[in-house]
Amino acid sequence: MDDDAARRAAVDGAVNRFLALVRGGAPDLLEGALEIARAADPAADVDAARAELDRLAQGLGDLDDLVRRLYVEEGFHGDREDYYDPRNSSLTQVLDRRAGIPITLAVVCIEVGRRAGLGLDPVGMPGHFLVHPRGALQHLDPFTGEMLDREQCIRRFRESTGLGPDVPFDDTLLAPIGADAVLVRMLTNLRGIHRARGDLGELGWVLRMRLGLPGVSAVEVAELAEVRGRRAGFREAADLLEEWAEVLPDDAPALRRHARSWRAHLN
Repeated sequence: MDDDAARRAAVDGAVNRFLALVRGGAPDLLEGALEIARAADPAADVDAARAELDRLAQGLGDLDDLVRRLYVEEGFHGDREDYYDPRNSSLTQVLDRRAGIPITLAVVCIEVGRRAGLGLDPVGMPGHFLVHPRGALQHLDPFTGEMLDREQCIRRFRESTGLGPDVPFDDTLLAPIGADAVLVRMLTNLRGIHRARGDLGELGWVLRMRLGLPGVSAVEVAELAEVRGRRAGFREAADLLEEWAEVLPDDAPALRRHARSWRAHLN
């Protein structure tokens, strides 16, 4: 097996493990994030990542200890130099480089906290991912290690989204979300990065994982079909669209129309 074939097989393995993990709902956040990292880099050492999370949690007694350990002693920080570097969306790379974006740094905080007996929940505020310590009035900004009150959270929201005071802030944006929603957002970030770069190989596995999670849109299905079609997988593209036409009846006419257009390439 040549190197390209071996890499494709390894990526397929990561995708299949991810899909099996999320199939029943309520997936394990860490294991999902590690499969994303393995699809991005089949050589990623997930055992070393788990061991590092264990090490980082040793001796922690409270949230202050966790923040000090990660952001002062260990030097974790938000990557301001190259925010859209895909390595910032890989948990293994974030643990290696000590740099990431809010959502992957949040996963580090949550998993280290869990090992230390601290209850930390993911909060998918639009534009800027946060962490909520259970029972606390404040939220942790995983990008900076700062604790934020409600007004500071709103300020982060407006800075990151560009929305002004004419758009009211809904406190439901500060509510915890489930692991499946975290994984959707991680994959959505990677989808945007690889689509902008025109990297069909990377975009393909990202979309395959995304289609295994709730809330799939017809746009995402059509995009994966396009990835397959542009790589001469015309039949696979059409089959995918027709399969999802049964799942998304409101979008079925458009999906079937796209399927016919890909099948036309077989003639």
